Amino acid sequence: MSAVERQTAVAVDAEGLPALQRRTSAVLIASQILGGLGVATGIALAVVLAEDISGTESLAGLAPTATVTGTAVLSMPLAALMTARGRRPGLVLAYLIGALGAGLCVIAAAVGNFPLLLLGMAAFGAASSANLQARFAAADLAEPQRRARAISNVVWATTIGAVLGPNIAAPAGRSVSGLGIPETAGPFLWASGVFLLSALLVAVLLRPDPLLTARALAPVEEQSAEARSIRAGLDAVRASARARLALVTVAVSHTAMVSVMSMTPVDLDHHGASIDLIGLVISGHIAGMYAFSPIMGRLSDRFGRFSVIGLAVGLLACAALLAGTAGGSHWQSAAGLFLLGLGWSAGLVSGSALLTDSVPQPARAAAQGLSDLTMNASAGVGGAAAGLIVAQAGYGWLNLIAACLLLPLGALALFTRGKRKAGSSISEELRESEAPRDTDS
Repeated sequence: MSAVERQTAVAVDAEGLPALQRRTSAVLIASQILGGLGVATGIALAVVLAEDISGTESLAGLAPTATVTGTAVLSMPLAALMTARGRRPGLVLAYLIGALGAGLCVIAAAVGNFPLLLLGMAAFGAASSANLQARFAAADLAEPQRRARAISNVVWATTIGAVLGPNIAAPAGRSVSGLGIPETAGPFLWASGVFLLSALLVAVLLRPDPLLTARALAPVEEQSAEARSIRAGLDAVRASARARLALVTVAVSHTAMVSVMSMTPVDLDHHGASIDLIGLVISGHIAGMYAFSPIMGRLSDRFGRFSVIGLAVGLLACAALLAGTAGGSHWQSAAGLFLLGLGWSAGLVSGSALLTDSVPQPARAAAQGLSDLTMNASAGVGGAAAGLIVAQAGYGWLNLIAACLLLPLGALALFTRGKRKAGSSISEELRESEAPRDTDS
């Protein structure tokens, strides 16, 4: 145990944990609101800025792709840092890299350099990685029966930034008109400032570090450096069927959501929907993603992770059916996209909680970094393939393929649940003894 961990163990005892958990959650929720605001503000005009700089519509889609790639690539290095030093250094560094990336986007717009813009967008993705990792930080000190709720409350906080961000993009653009900066780059200048504020908030207020505190209070045998290495995290996932299911749940839910959502505005436009209507449909989708996450957290804690994974599969399947057969029915498309957001929320919350339950405490940060790497890499491939599928076969086929992705997830969940009932290893049973139980197990 390090000197910092020994000091933390002395400063925090079991009686003080509930108050510390509440304060930690409040800081994470505040940083999540700011971080989500910065990400949403920049992303709102990313494609437009890319088209302005590159001069061609065909390259514009590379901007959000670069962001997703950056989020995925940075997931494991940030997880390694958190594993070694705690949540606070990792989250602060991620927000600082995001601020640097937003600044590079502004410079790229000023000088008209497209490769520099893509580099900036990749670094910008670090802020998204920080937002994702914050949900796991909320679970570090949470009681096992309340982990999903702790995760879902942080996910819910993203709603505020996701809704406000696109709406302040235009004022942000106008604010830089006298500085010689293109208006489409204004949101990135604002995002840079917001990320710096997020970094400052976490650096000052996220004390003591939740991961180091949880580690300090863990049994002595779990406090070795080997037990909390990146390799130990990967080994822990390989050794646990439930952890593998958690990874697949998060990756499939995210890939299905990104693939269908990214091409829905195109399909709506082809069927005569106005820009205002498209905006309303996407707003309903975002509400489904974030606003109802606390409900998913409570369901996951009350009825078990497996039950909510099943709910996620059902919601995503219904979403694909409604959206894929909507045609010119805009209300049906809106309903499909709302259910798509709900299904994503159910999958993300239950999968994240199941992963945290299923690996030993020292290995959690590494396993959680692997989860974010997997989900973003899968979504990046899915988003890129979605355009090709729609161009060659149509939007209906895209939804059918997304639904087909759910079949192996559903089968894996049933198999893993059955295996758990039939009997699992002693080490898994020990870990599961602290986790919420499904009501029928």
